Amino acid sequence: MTPPPPQPPPPGSHPASDSAAAPLPGPRPLVVLFGATAGALGPDLGSDETDLILLVWQVVEPRSRQVGTLHKSLVRAEAAALSPQCREASGLSADSLARAEPLDKVLQQFSQLVSGDVALLGGGPYVLCTDGQQLLRQVLHPEASRKNLVLPDTFFSFYDLRREFHVQHPSSRRARDLTVATMAQDLGLETDATEDDFGVWEVKTMVAVILHLIEGPSGQLFSKPEVVKQKYETGPCSKADVVDSETVVRARGLPWQSSDQDVARFFKGLNIARGGVALCLNAQGRRNGEALIHFVDSEQRDLALQRHKHHMGVRYIEVYKATGEEFVKIAGGTSLEVARFLSREDQVILRLRGLGMSPPPCKLPCLSPPAFATFQATPTLIPTETAALYSSSALLPAARVPAAPTPVAYYPGPATQLYMNYTAYYPSPPVSPTTVGYLTTPPAALASAPTSVLSQPGALVRMQGVPYTAGVKDLLSVFQAYQLAPDDYTSLMPVGDPPRTVLQAPKEWVCL
Repeated sequence: MTPPPPQPPPPGSHPASDSAAAPLPGPRPLVVLFGATAGALGPDLGSDETDLILLVWQVVEPRSRQVGTLHKSLVRAEAAALSPQCREASGLSADSLARAEPLDKVLQQFSQLVSGDVALLGGGPYVLCTDGQQLLRQVLHPEASRKNLVLPDTFFSFYDLRREFHVQHPSSRRARDLTVATMAQDLGLETDATEDDFGVWEVKTMVAVILHLIEGPSGQLFSKPEVVKQKYETGPCSKADVVDSETVVRARGLPWQSSDQDVARFFKGLNIARGGVALCLNAQGRRNGEALIHFVDSEQRDLALQRHKHHMGVRYIEVYKATGEEFVKIAGGTSLEVARFLSREDQVILRLRGLGMSPPPCKLPCLSPPAFATFQATPTLIPTETAALYSSSALLPAARVPAAPTPVAYYPGPATQLYMNYTAYYPSPPVSPTTVGYLTTPPAALASAPTSVLSQPGALVRMQGVPYTAGVKDLLSVFQAYQLAPDDYTSLMPVGDPPRTVLQAPKEWVCL
């Protein structure tokens, strides 16, 4: 049996020193990413809700220790004003940003350029690497959510260079207190002090730190990336749960109609614990505009506190610290049925609008099994004897061809199905105006009509809530699908108060 041919060596490897001709084990390609906004920089990046204005990146292949081309791209911001700190550090102006591409175009260019650089260095999936978590969690994800942009999947996992540095050098200062300059200083790296291009020095120094770290024992280095949750997961919370107070915040000033998903979108980019949004209610059981949010760790909580007075629509939301006891008091429950219901997320919730109060919603045919899946066909609403009294072409538009007069009963067409269902679900009360003495002296046309018309069920319909300005023609337009005689307008009788003048229209009508 002929053995398979040997695999070609990957780019960047040397066959003379690599007899196996296989990729070296190690982390995937890294994309070192740096960004800046038009407002605060450093640890306060993203805390002032300003737009992104700069992205700088470079690809690093840890296995072959090769680097790609360094790229820099300006991003057009909606607010052209730059903070004094940003203007001094970056040297940018509002005119230069006005000529830049918007964020969605820059992200497309980023994906294309990174894919090309990774392919030149050996290919494979890549992972972002940033200095801290503010750029992705506090800037990119919230801004993309505000602008309704969909970020690629590569932006939902990344390596925090500060944490990776702290894994190999745990004796140094805390990970959140590290900076690019302090990491390079602790490693004894020489940096280019003459580099004055904003963002370029940071990326070059981060690349040098990464190459120095992978030279040492890197068994745990770049092995567990940070994850950004793509969606909020609902779930139950028990009264017996213990919630760390360092992971809970209180949001105040929420719109009364906001849901837990709206709150989760406000904290987009931060990882909220399962079932970690509890909407507060007042004494009447209504939402009072406050919510308690439980995050997965204290670092996420600290980032959430930086979103104090960020906006949800046109309203600004206040964010304060809260305790775990407060969250359990609001969100905790003891019912097993409630826990089972919440574990199914929102797949069992159905909202219906426009339902009347008579009959109640539970009595509607469309909500009563087994007819809840589809609306049942409406039966004939005009009795056979009544339909025989009317002309077949009455009240039909001129452009419509009259139907053949063969059927003796009228069946509504698809265009009028909505009116038919409404009439079927909301019939007239059993006590008609004729039985309570409203029509003391019926018109002559009504007196001469056959008695079988009023005795038939469904021949009398009450219309409530009719505007005072409505006339006979307006009412006839509602019942245009019915085949009424052209001159039989006496079938529309006002009901309500004693007789009025000609200029006063009644609020209720009885239609025969």
